[in-house]
Amino acid sequence: MKPNLDTPGLGGPREASIPVPGDARLWAERVGTGSPVVLLHGAGMDSRLWDRIVPELARYHNVIRYDARGLGRSTPPNQPFSDVDDLRAVLDYFGLRRAALVGLSMGGESALDFALTYPEKVTALALVGASVSGHRWPQDPDLSAYATARRERDASALAELELSIWAGLGPTAPGWELIDAMVTQNAARRIVSEQQCATGQNAEAHLAEIAAPTLVLHGDRDHPEIGVIARLLAARIPGAHAEIIPNADHYLPLRTPEALTEVLLAHLP
Repeated sequence: MKPNLDTPGLGGPREASIPVPGDARLWAERVGTGSPVVLLHGAGMDSRLWDRIVPELARYHNVIRYDARGLGRSTPPNQPFSDVDDLRAVLDYFGLRRAALVGLSMGGESALDFALTYPEKVTALALVGASVSGHRWPQDPDLSAYATARRERDASALAELELSIWAGLGPTAPGWELIDAMVTQNAARRIVSEQQCATGQNAEAHLAEIAAPTLVLHGDRDHPEIGVIARLLAARIPGAHAEIIPNADHYLPLRTPEALTEVLLAHLP
């Protein structure tokens, strides 16, 4: 019988290989004690994104992180799938009735979609440099080249653009070695995964329905459109609180882990 992790007192790391439809598996890890928190990484990344904040979060929370379908140590999809369904599978596997969700970029988009689908399962949201389904992104040369690389399945170009657009602080700022490794190792995998990932939700049109206490964060050196989305989320989600983290681009958990951890701990129940 699987443990119920809705209650504190179950310390010690636990790795898991979680079965999901399509004969696929998600790699996951649970560590710490306290109220449950699930960490969702962005596109082209994996759960290593959270390496520098998990130890401190786990002092106060049951922390679960996992690799999204096809990324990191999770298996690639062989049929269409839903990130919302996969997140539900993670919660069910660990016996979680409810949890706080911390999502970065694509992970924030998935967290919002999940909160609209299963509002009773979400105790709080922390949206870090988040995207949102239904948002119309502006046309500019960098983003157009980025979309072209994804469409043409050019993993090398995609990785290069990922780093130039989203890791704007460059290789001299903290966390670069891991950022570079994640992006390079996941570039080809994300192309396969994104082609199978079901889309079509429009959370942007339903932000007023979000009931969970919400924190909206982004770095002051992130792509400008992330700031636009952050302001939109803060304005439309009832009671949302917004903060800007200085000296951070899109990879906040690796660029400014101490600052991010501090604001997360103040927000998470």
